[in-house]
Amino acid sequence: MKTLYPSPKFNAVLLTIVKASLTIIFLIAGFYSVANAQDNSTELVFKNPVLLSGKEGKDKAVYKFPSVMTGIDALVTINDRSSDKVSLVNLDLSNTGFDKAFQPQVTYGNNTSPAGNTDWWMEFQITFVNSNTSTPAVIDAFNVSGLDIDGNNDKISEYDAFYGLKSFVIENGSALVASSVQEKVKEIMTTVGERFDGPVTNYTNIDTLATTVMVTNSYVGTNSFRVRAGAKSTGVSGAADRMYSFWFKTFTYDKGIVNILPVTLVNWTALLSGNNVSLKWSTTMEKNASHFILERSTDGVEFSDAAMVFAAGNSAIVTNYSFTDKLPANINGTLYYRLKMVDMDGRNKTSDVRIVRTGKSAESVKVMAYPNPVVNELRITVPQNWQGKTVSYQLAAAGGQVIKSYTVQYASQTEVIAMSQVPPGIYILRVVNGTEAAVQTLVKAAR
Repeated sequence: MKTLYPSPKFNAVLLTIVKASLTIIFLIAGFYSVANAQDNSTELVFKNPVLLSGKEGKDKAVYKFPSVMTGIDALVTINDRSSDKVSLVNLDLSNTGFDKAFQPQVTYGNNTSPAGNTDWWMEFQITFVNSNTSTPAVIDAFNVSGLDIDGNNDKISEYDAFYGLKSFVIENGSALVASSVQEKVKEIMTTVGERFDGPVTNYTNIDTLATTVMVTNSYVGTNSFRVRAGAKSTGVSGAADRMYSFWFKTFTYDKGIVNILPVTLVNWTALLSGNNVSLKWSTTMEKNASHFILERSTDGVEFSDAAMVFAAGNSAIVTNYSFTDKLPANINGTLYYRLKMVDMDGRNKTSDVRIVRTGKSAESVKVMAYPNPVVNELRITVPQNWQGKTVSYQLAAAGGQVIKSYTVQYASQTEVIAMSQVPPGIYILRVVNGTEAAVQTLVKAAR
């Protein structure tokens, strides 16, 4: 358990001392050759894709790459694109680059960028399943390297974006510019990935020795993640037809710099206990971490700081944290909690929101799913005696086909299921805690 220091002034002074000390350590230890780093990941092979469903090259088209590793297939879905002027020329180029890499070819309009500053992209969802089934599979660890992120020697430059990664490596003095990708998660702006913008300079062919326009991203315990193949221009120029190469392996960098995202968060829960809310969370990885800010809201929109808890800083083992939020007597209503994870450089990311119902509203809660009909997010509230226990959630179509299924080891009072990609229709929600189960019929409405 980490302690909360009562004085904000004392916290600020202590934090300044810690920052100064750790900055010296990181300057000494943070720069080294990746050639000496141990890599326990598995190389994945992307070859011979086949169209499983949807229309070739259109949004929601699903392709299967068979046997990316023993017993595992990869399903690649065209998630979205920046505009209808963006089209897929080839899902996986095989006459250039590297045969084992996933190599989409994406173009804009007539292979010519438009006037003015323009940013265009196509996004792919990559999901792993057991071979020849639709059963989700989790890969313990793998790397995916973006190669040859360059330009056309005129006004166009490429970029790659990776979502859900744990860390990345780029060359010291890289031509790539890394920046955090933020999106709204449960109506909260959250860091969800990293974007790597390349130069306008054209690097001949796809060359794995050109580490200055390469990045290697690491994933841990992953079933599904997104990649975005994009480009931008500063005016009219040809060669808007861009080729991308994502090779699922790591490479040796001359002077690679490892960038680990501040915190890998697990088991984040908020549980009501009398007039207190018990907030607990764990991290499996910390790098350059400074502190956590616990934020509270009564409407889910405007959040204020409830507490600050110092982080371990650097850790590769599970670290547990907790804080008890003491509530006023006779409080009645809904409270929203989120966790802001801050590193020593001031970068931060925000967790999912946890919801707690207090007073009389908590006493009457059974298993309840709302809103119903639902459009974007379905919130599922479970009884108090289910909280902190293993709870399974399954969403199935009326015909019985399972659409979403997952298990939470330490259930919060309210969990959230994303529904924006679920087609309109009638669905059955089943929530299970041991031998107890609850079933509710839902309607997914069109936007």
